[in-house]
Amino acid sequence: MKNVMDSAAIEAINLSARLGNIEVLHNISLALPQGRWTSIVGPNGAGKSTLLKALAHVLPHTGTVNLLGRPLNSLPGRDRARQLAWLGQNETSGDDLTVLDVALLGRLPHQAWLAAPSAADHTAVEQALRATQAWDWRHRTLGQLSGGERQRVLLARALAVQAPVLLMDEPLANLDPPHQADWLEVVHCLLMAGTTVVSVLHEITIALHADQMVIMAQGRVTHQGECSDVATHRALEAVFDHRIAIHPLAGQWVALPKGPSF
Repeated sequence: MKNVMDSAAIEAINLSARLGNIEVLHNISLALPQGRWTSIVGPNGAGKSTLLKALAHVLPHTGTVNLLGRPLNSLPGRDRARQLAWLGQNETSGDDLTVLDVALLGRLPHQAWLAAPSAADHTAVEQALRATQAWDWRHRTLGQLSGGERQRVLLARALAVQAPVLLMDEPLANLDPPHQADWLEVVHCLLMAGTTVVSVLHEITIALHADQMVIMAQGRVTHQGECSDVATHRALEAVFDHRIAIHPLAGQWVALPKGPSF
């Protein structure tokens, strides 16, 4: 019997996408394993966010995306929203909404039309806000929060969906190092619960904590492999023109900058 951990949560087949008249993704095929964390990295303009948006079905594309073995475009919108949670880059919500109201938006796929939130909805939201350390602000409005605090609330909204697959685009934006460490802890808890996590990250050292890494350049995948593999480290160094080097430190891998050669 095939282990569920070895099956694909998301599969892309011949995926291409355009932004205006420019083709940004070029015929990408890849499979992201279920129940594991995949980080997507690459230089600016590589197409990382575009790929994630196409996988999340929030950007038009050609080709096929399968979610948990089913074509994503065949799923009714509510089913898709229950199975795949999305945290986009630079997302906004009304400044007059309370933190609790924003997090409750993550429960909409589970609610009947115009129905009031259930006890299960409130429990899920409280768990999500506590996980992101935002519970104490639940009655404050979003307009009263800093950029980093807003990001933690938006993460709570995505967590409240309790979807088996979670896609996050630059989730560490505006987070200071201690809260980046908290985010890592949240991800590890999700993985222990069997959730599939896919994240676009600029923080290479944090991206190396993932199980797998997808490396991109110029709208194509140049490498996919385990974060612990030497081949992944060499591909990562190469895509950044050898301006970084991957080294072991205190039982983990870190990316250290290399100065220019004169």
